[in-house]
Amino acid sequence: MQAGVAEWVARDVRRVLAPNPSAMTGPGTNSYLLGQGAGVVLVDPGPDDPAHVAALLAALGPADAVGAIIVTHPHRDHSGAARRVSALTGAPVLAFGDATAGRSALMQRLADAGLQGGGEGVDAAFRPDRPVADGEVLPCPGARLRVIHTPGHMGSHVCLGFGDILLSGDHAMGWASSLVSPPDGDMRAYTTSLTRLMAQDWRLMLPGHGAPVAAVQARLRSLQDHRTQREAEILAALRSGPATAAGLTRHIYHDTAASLLGAAERNVLAHLVDLWDRNLVGWPQTPQADAVFHLVGPPP
Repeated sequence: MQAGVAEWVARDVRRVLAPNPSAMTGPGTNSYLLGQGAGVVLVDPGPDDPAHVAALLAALGPADAVGAIIVTHPHRDHSGAARRVSALTGAPVLAFGDATAGRSALMQRLADAGLQGGGEGVDAAFRPDRPVADGEVLPCPGARLRVIHTPGHMGSHVCLGFGDILLSGDHAMGWASSLVSPPDGDMRAYTTSLTRLMAQDWRLMLPGHGAPVAAVQARLRSLQDHRTQREAEILAALRSGPATAAGLTRHIYHDTAASLLGAAERNVLAHLVDLWDRNLVGWPQTPQADAVFHLVGPPP
């Protein structure tokens, strides 16, 4: 993959890689152009980088015209260029909603009580021109394009089914597990959404970061199993005594690069919040990232 160079990754699907590599984005953000001719759909225009926007427009053929811009979720590395591309193409921006849309009642309650995110680049100013609904079928040349609401990474996250191709945004990737950081991220919603995606037989998965994934069912299952394993590790560690999310992260993530430990801690916190909601752990303090958690009742 080379940033700024359009490549065909499937029939009627072009990918343009944004020049924003990092520990959290891998090689960068993938923007996808679906279909050919009038009504091309641009999925995740990426960061607000003029060079990337120019590359997206250069990837269009002489007969192509962008009919819609779809943002899988309002993190700036996915949504930042939406307004710039919309102004240049005249295409409306579609998404499930703003950065707080789709939050569960629990996550909203925790946010209202003061629980803050971990600085994941939320695009707080993002507003779509039109919200899309779960199950909605959108006009797109080449194949049926269906919206699948998949809260977890964010409450407003959507995946897209382009025929038998899954455009998975940040919900599922091949190179890493997804960040789930409360209150924007919700671990129970994340695993529920994984189960929903596994109910369909996908031929190919095109994630928001990293390479295409051919063995889709196996990858989705491995991500689900990974979350189950992490939960078991957290409960096992808490049997030794109360601990914070940071302390549990140091105990569990032995081989993780230092640059990823912050994200790992947010994932641990997401598991702890889910376990707390299920009355398996407790926290004696107001809900903050540095709260001390303890087991409730006999270990499961």
